[in-house]
Amino acid sequence: MGLNAEWMQRDLAVLWHPCTQMKDHERLPLVPIRRGEGIWLEDFEGKRYLDAVSSWWVNVFGHANPRINQRIKDQVDQLEHVILAGFSHQPVIELSERLVAMTPAGLERVFYADNGSSCIEVALKMSHHYWLNVGKPEKKRFVTLSNSYHGETVAAMSVGDVALFTDTYKALLLDTLKVPSPDCYHRPEGVSWEDHSRLMFGHMEQALAEHHREIAAVIVEPLIQGAGGMRMYHPVYLKLLREACDRYGVHLIHDEIAVGFGRTGTMFACEQAGITPDFLCLSKALTGGYLPLAACLTTDRIYQAFYDDYSTLRAFLHSHSYTGNPLACAAALATLDIFESDRVIENNRRLAARMAQATAHLADHPQVAEVRQTGMVLAIEMVQNKVSKTPYPWQERRGLKVFEHALSRGALLRPLGSVVYFLPPYVITEEQIDFLAEVASEGIDIATRDSVSIPLGDRYPGFRDPG
Repeated sequence: MGLNAEWMQRDLAVLWHPCTQMKDHERLPLVPIRRGEGIWLEDFEGKRYLDAVSSWWVNVFGHANPRINQRIKDQVDQLEHVILAGFSHQPVIELSERLVAMTPAGLERVFYADNGSSCIEVALKMSHHYWLNVGKPEKKRFVTLSNSYHGETVAAMSVGDVALFTDTYKALLLDTLKVPSPDCYHRPEGVSWEDHSRLMFGHMEQALAEHHREIAAVIVEPLIQGAGGMRMYHPVYLKLLREACDRYGVHLIHDEIAVGFGRTGTMFACEQAGITPDFLCLSKALTGGYLPLAACLTTDRIYQAFYDDYSTLRAFLHSHSYTGNPLACAAALATLDIFESDRVIENNRRLAARMAQATAHLADHPQVAEVRQTGMVLAIEMVQNKVSKTPYPWQERRGLKVFEHALSRGALLRPLGSVVYFLPPYVITEEQIDFLAEVASEGIDIATRDSVSIPLGDRYPGFRDPG
């Protein structure tokens, strides 16, 4: 028995993996990873895999990054953890100062949580509690976009709308208002992203006009709906939404857990609309992909609504055991140092252009409806019918075929249904992008081959049979 098989057997005897039907592993081998370096993951038998999805969208500066490693090593000799209620420490203070300085003007207070879903819960609870504290208890509902995803704890699921994650738990969820998404994949032919996003805002305007007296906040994933299939829309929607929330007296929550820290082409997606949300939720890339940490930034106006004598019971009595963990804060500080010193955003624009160039040929593939991109996120949507954009039945698991082919070629591509996407660490090279595009092209050809009636080579010159 090889080392990989040995570790896989030990794993399957005791583990229950996330977002996984464990029965799949009767035929689909697990990949036990021994070490990581830069953009590569290496298994116990020495095979390497290019991490094209940043290990669930968290890793931005590569595995085992020496600068982040050293900052954590230095910190662990000083302080590993301390309760953040009544106590504080240097890394959390410095990190809070830097987050306030680098985020849009007006976000002046930082509340920490352990992960993205928990951060969403903080923002939802804080918004609800604010309206209680200012004497408007009727404002307790939340507005969300169709096809949105904000995490998998109960309140976070409540403001999501991806059926795969929410349908099973409907009996547990909050009563929310769902508004059609500005997702530009569905725009009519000849209509620009901006015009479609403006048009779709009419649904949000109507919901706010009719229900604003009972609405606490609107929550959105700015620019990219991640788990919903990397669907994208224009920044004008965010600008219109900010203006409407101000008019109707409703909070705006930006979930930048997946898209913050340079992923969309700017440090934060809200910058592209020139706005400041009332709550900005950050996690994932915050620590460079090293340790769980989340930050919910908000305004001093909201903070002041909780600032009172204890006897009023206005305090925000929410906590996590590892809130503001010093090791995680140290990793975050090292990550921010790299952003400051390495001209990351500028370099990402060059890499994003290479991603577009390397995948441009797929727009002509007979089973690809769209190749879309925002910054360092690129998505390729496989469909049954290109003209009508008829999707493949989810039961066919076309994306899984791409995943398996990519593993055979030494790449970690984990599609969302029939959407193949690149969301790589920022340390990827142009040559590695070309390799990913080649692997994705092969995988898409394999995954869609049985849906065409004539040889792909006759219809799509880029086809190469990898067999």
